[in-house]
Amino acid sequence: MTSPVQKILVIGGGFSGMAAAIQCAKLGMQVDMVEIDAKWRAYGAGISIGGPTLRALKTIGVLDAFRERGYCGDGVNLFTASGQALGQLPTPRVAGPDVPGGGAIMRPALADILAKATVAAGVKVRLGCTFTAIEQRADGVDVAFTDGTQGRYDLVIGADGLYSKVREAEFPNAPTPQYTGQGVWRAVVPRPADITCATMWLGQKVKTGVNPVSQDEMYLFVTEDREANEYIDPQRWPQMLSDLLAPFSAPLMQTIRAQISAQSLINYRPLESLLMPRPWFSGRIVLIGDTVHATTPHMAAGAGIGLEDAIVLAEELERAATLDAALQAFQDRRWDRCRMVVENSGRLGEIEIAGGDKAEHARIMRDTLMSLAKTI
Repeated sequence: MTSPVQKILVIGGGFSGMAAAIQCAKLGMQVDMVEIDAKWRAYGAGISIGGPTLRALKTIGVLDAFRERGYCGDGVNLFTASGQALGQLPTPRVAGPDVPGGGAIMRPALADILAKATVAAGVKVRLGCTFTAIEQRADGVDVAFTDGTQGRYDLVIGADGLYSKVREAEFPNAPTPQYTGQGVWRAVVPRPADITCATMWLGQKVKTGVNPVSQDEMYLFVTEDREANEYIDPQRWPQMLSDLLAPFSAPLMQTIRAQISAQSLINYRPLESLLMPRPWFSGRIVLIGDTVHATTPHMAAGAGIGLEDAIVLAEELERAATLDAALQAFQDRRWDRCRMVVENSGRLGEIEIAGGDKAEHARIMRDTLMSLAKTI
């Protein structure tokens, strides 16, 4: 069957946008991508990756590169703040029997892997460029760009993130990102030989953890309640992060605390979420990734469901008889899964803020992991 789409524009060069460009280019479609950042940068420290995300990376064709530059391991070890073992969360090997159930990598490294794959796929990438106007017509979408050029496309994919300008322009009644009442700190520290998978320490109101991102390094994450979404001077970050780790008497946490410095690639991010109601498409414009379902990191699934969006969209474009049928099928396959991740992650945050039922917290995590392990 011939695809109803031959020429595609992807707006946004983040993880989901790059994945969509790669998957569509594999099908022989002509793909242009515009990315407003002239240096195509990825901000932040490490990113935890679950088994379903490793499966998506395998489908895209970059799993080997991920394993070379990142780190994979099985399970999530849980401890009290003092270091007493609580047990291990299993992480099924859904990407294949030879692929561990989870992993982590530095965000810039994963971005570089996907960027190289995007260029290798034949995608025409323009950096420091975005759209100024989008006008839909019966037979195409006319797009004007900030570099003064214009183009006509069969489909425009909006993948420009949490504060999407495509969503703002084409879906003016869509919700806006909402602050959740928590923030997450991240930093990069040396990896001890005995840390071979994600490991977490659970305090009364603060939780912390580490995940290896390479043979030599791991990234530290600390989630805290913070009433207001306020600016924090980066010069204060090392001391604030050190103070948050003070109640954790577990020996490794105190070793890490002593290592924290201005050179630790510390990053603080207030947690925001967004779930845009259906429809996620209008005519020849469709939204994917954080543009429609930005989630907090409680299930380590935000990047993964964005990559899955790209895979499913390409699959439906390949087999559908019409563009409308393809976009409807894409939305039908993605809605419940993405809604589950956003809502369940949000609920985990609410339980943590309220000091709520730990049994409910564990049940939500277990059920969500089981659901994500299912095929897409």
